Amino acid sequence: MRNKYIESFEAAQIAQKQVPEFKAGDTIRLAINIKEGDKSRVQNFEGICIAIRGEGTGKSFIVRKMGANNIGVERIFPLYSESLVSVEVLRRGRVRRAKLFYLRELRGKKARITELRRK
Repeated sequence: MRNKYIESFEAAQIAQKQVPEFKAGDTIRLAINIKEGDKSRVQNFEGICIAIRGEGTGKSFIVRKMGANNIGVERIFPLYSESLVSVEVLRRGRVRRAKLFYLRELRGKKARITELRRK
């Protein structure tokens, strides 16, 4: 039971933004618009998508990357955010789970995800 005006507004917002299909286990590169004072710049964030949740304009996803000194960095991004400039899928991962939170405990070669082979 959702308001039809809210649904039409959300549908218009979703139609404006072109986002590629991706799922948990895919390696993605995000271009994020960052404001610092009165300047703005675009910064890339590349990592593995470990979870997708929500629906409609409230859909969000978590991306994890290994930072300096092997420290894991996770960020949550709303899919239809104004600060998200572009989403690019680099690799398709072959996983058997929808949420890959177990990657938080793994290090090195154990944390690798095999690439999905297309036939």
